[in-house]
Amino acid sequence: MPTAPTGEFAGMTGLRFWLCLLLALTSAHAAEERPNILFVFADDWGRYASAYAAADGGSTLNSIVKTPNFDRVAREGVLFTRAFVNAPSCTPCRSALLSGQYFWRTGRGAILRGAVWDPTIPSYPLILQKEGWHIGFSGKVWSPGTPPDAPYGAPANRFQKAGMDISGYGKKLMAATDRKAAHEAIMDQVAANFSTFRGAKQEGQPWCYWFGPTHTHRPFAAGSGRTVWGIEPDSLKGKLPAFLPDNDTVRSDIADYLGEVQALDAALGVLLEALEKSGGLDRTLIVVSGDHGMPGMPRGKCNLYGFGTRVALAVRWPQRIPGGRVVDDFVNLTDLAPTFLDAGGLKPPAVMTGRSLLPVLASTKSGQVDPERSFVITGRERHVDSAREGLLPYPQRAVRTRDFLYIRNFAPDRWPMGRPAEAQPLPKDAEKNTFATFADMDASPTKAWLVEYGQEEANRRFYDLAFAKRPAEELYDLKKDPDEINNVAEDPAYSATKAQLKAQLMAELERTGDPRVTGYGTTYDKPPFAGPPEAGPSKRKAGAGK
Repeated sequence: MPTAPTGEFAGMTGLRFWLCLLLALTSAHAAEERPNILFVFADDWGRYASAYAAADGGSTLNSIVKTPNFDRVAREGVLFTRAFVNAPSCTPCRSALLSGQYFWRTGRGAILRGAVWDPTIPSYPLILQKEGWHIGFSGKVWSPGTPPDAPYGAPANRFQKAGMDISGYGKKLMAATDRKAAHEAIMDQVAANFSTFRGAKQEGQPWCYWFGPTHTHRPFAAGSGRTVWGIEPDSLKGKLPAFLPDNDTVRSDIADYLGEVQALDAALGVLLEALEKSGGLDRTLIVVSGDHGMPGMPRGKCNLYGFGTRVALAVRWPQRIPGGRVVDDFVNLTDLAPTFLDAGGLKPPAVMTGRSLLPVLASTKSGQVDPERSFVITGRERHVDSAREGLLPYPQRAVRTRDFLYIRNFAPDRWPMGRPAEAQPLPKDAEKNTFATFADMDASPTKAWLVEYGQEEANRRFYDLAFAKRPAEELYDLKKDPDEINNVAEDPAYSATKAQLKAQLMAELERTGDPRVTGYGTTYDKPPFAGPPEAGPSKRKAGAGK
């Protein structure tokens, strides 16, 4: 005989009781299946992982770098070949990612210097927290800094008391007398912070953790790539993109960067091992990516070329995602916020312009899964405030498809990387002179070489590709010109393509209320804004803001 119902079921009899009991048990089971979420998001890490070597179809930097832990996530989950950030600058990229919206919809979160987060904008971590997730982070989340009103950066959510020496990895290893011990000590910090975070949750509570190391951000320890990781600079010969001079300085610089990428992969391995030992690996949605392309390099960070906007992305979740797939759909990292919410059984807010990747992830297909994911929109405003007089930004928007990249430069009279210094060349120790010239490019040995030797006749092409002013429109045929160095915007043979891509770009900017085309074109020119960004689409015709 069934036990008499008690509590919320008291007074119910017969079929009604059993239906309610079944509903309660189903809800409890669904709650138990709410996923844990591990998001690894590295500063200035572009699309560099050995898992991409095969997809590249040639001899590239990905044939040199070794990332076995990222490769495992990709192999057991989904590797995305066409993932892009919305903006190749840390603050607007993170504003877009956290909010699930294009960066120009995040107010002053759309710029680096002078940025202020608007706490009224929904952000996925705080939505998850409200719905019962334990949230936290180690390292960098929203930038600059982590003020109390940041979406995910409140001190109460920070878990790094064990230390964050990972963010100075190369320097610390180069200074250590026992490099193996120094490496293990740093990795122990990574494990301890993660353990403390998970230990702070309630029994049975799902969690969402952001691991945000910054060691892939400059400056790097000179020679660390070779000394610490055995990456020989000469092994990079013939593997650099065509806009970089293939010389000892540049190869050594990139070798040091790739060493930091391998350190990131080692830290990822620590997190995976901790989950595996706890039995929680397969119950965790794991997403690994970075906030834009390589820093301190021509056409990288702060540029809308692929070298600046294309990033690594791998996702693993065996409970819901069939693994072993390589997907070519275009992904904007704004898609991650609605994906995390969707995975948790929550409906993303209507203001999010990103689209959940869960349907693509849950598919069994490889290649192009969703035919509508055929393009991505990127953009940029202000990075370093000293780059141009009057705090002026360098406003750009772009649309990328499988075959073309179209860029609209709204102020072609301005210097794209910032104004050149009156006195050149740079001091030899250029790492300490980030803002000396062309301030929107991070200081680096490569930048110093270009400034010192780039105006020589043999090197002028590299110098101009890095620093010269750019026309109002740029168009690149990606099949013929994968390195994006031959602008065909004025070629009559491409006039129809240019017109179509321009219309597509402007229509999307209009639809999402981009201030650059909806009547407040000077919004980002000087803080405080000259005019408020509009919350929704404008009635102005596409193409406004010319």
